Amino acid sequence: MMNRDHMRAFFRRAAALAAFVALLWAVQVVNWIVGYGLNPAFGLIPRQPGGLDGIIAMPLLHGSFGHLMANTPPLMVMGGLLVATTTRALLPLNAVVIGLGGGLVWLFGGSAIHIGASGLVFGWFGFLVVRGLVDRSPITLGAALVVGVLFGSILWGVLPGQPGVSWEAHLFGAIAGAAAALLVRTHVHAPRMGDVDLE
Repeated sequence: MMNRDHMRAFFRRAAALAAFVALLWAVQVVNWIVGYGLNPAFGLIPRQPGGLDGIIAMPLLHGSFGHLMANTPPLMVMGGLLVATTTRALLPLNAVVIGLGGGLVWLFGGSAIHIGASGLVFGWFGFLVVRGLVDRSPITLGAALVVGVLFGSILWGVLPGQPGVSWEAHLFGAIAGAAAALLVRTHVHAPRMGDVDLE
């Protein structure tokens, strides 16, 4: 019965991930139809009260289909690892990544309209890597190794210098993800290394 409950919960989380990615593509189609008018209306604009809603809307908006296509594979892979290894903590995790990461971009980001799900990608990356080091279970260390090998090169994206790229969203997303790994208990059901048991 317990295994059946875990499988049911896994499929619910996987369906939520698929629905989120489908939402990103639906928003992109609408944004394209309206000449990308959603970006200035709902994008994150640092230190502007009218840009505060962009903290939540920024991950939903993209500048082109190519922009969204670049974000979709890491969202699916890292989201899949979160779905498979994280229980009862996906909402708090994403609240920290989006709220803290977006809030820091709003406070300290450069004067531009910041859009794109890459801040979320970097947040999930930071969470998965730091959680593996903190939690020390074979499962979380394995997930950290997978994202490190597949996506470790994205860390160059936290450096300034690429025109049109919100390196601030990348940097603060990764910081927020690392903070979430320290703040949010994810209840991974696996023994930790070093004879430390999970609660």
